[in-house]
Amino acid sequence: MAALTMTATLDLRLLALLTARLCHELSGPIGAIGNGVELLGEDDPDFVRDAVSLVQDNARRAANRLRFYRFCYGFGGDAAITGPAPGELAAELFAGTPIVCDYTERVRALPLDWQKLGCNLLLVGAEALVRGGRLVLDTALTGLQLEVVGESAALAPGQVAPLRLETSVGEVTSRTVQAYFSGLLARALGSRLVGSAESLGRFRLSSLEAPDRK
Repeated sequence: MAALTMTATLDLRLLALLTARLCHELSGPIGAIGNGVELLGEDDPDFVRDAVSLVQDNARRAANRLRFYRFCYGFGGDAAITGPAPGELAAELFAGTPIVCDYTERVRALPLDWQKLGCNLLLVGAEALVRGGRLVLDTALTGLQLEVVGESAALAPGQVAPLRLETSVGEVTSRTVQAYFSGLLARALGSRLVGSAESLGRFRLSSLEAPDRK
């Protein structure tokens, strides 16, 4: 019973970290919507026009993020997706940002559970593109492959162990939970994740067949 309780506690910790991440991603545009609503009470027509634009832009941004994260965290492999396809969700997420996302046709043809892993890898890659850059999600002989290119783009040392599931759930933090969750998704598909530096400002995340599946 003690072991079962500990497992449930660790699972709840991971859930809490993912929920906190989602709330953080939504708090910015929702807060901006609130600011825009306050401006609607101004008498100056220019202020009102700006307020309407602010509300519209951030409502769209919040909706795009919510749909993307719903697929990343909420989609089950045995369910049918409703709404835009994953490739469209990714395009909407990065629209208007300094990050360009190339979600290739080969990935669009994969089963949805593999595309879910791909979308989660996009989030890991995006964390390294603080100043913008390019994400290319494609397939390779080994499985999925994400190329991350940008100024000073590099996989943080603290992300490597969680990505490979070489850390305990109790050691996962808000900074590493996305990498760890991606590793869990890969393991469920019989794969494991690795990161490799290609050159300065360029690295790859790849899924490989798990050793026990060969």
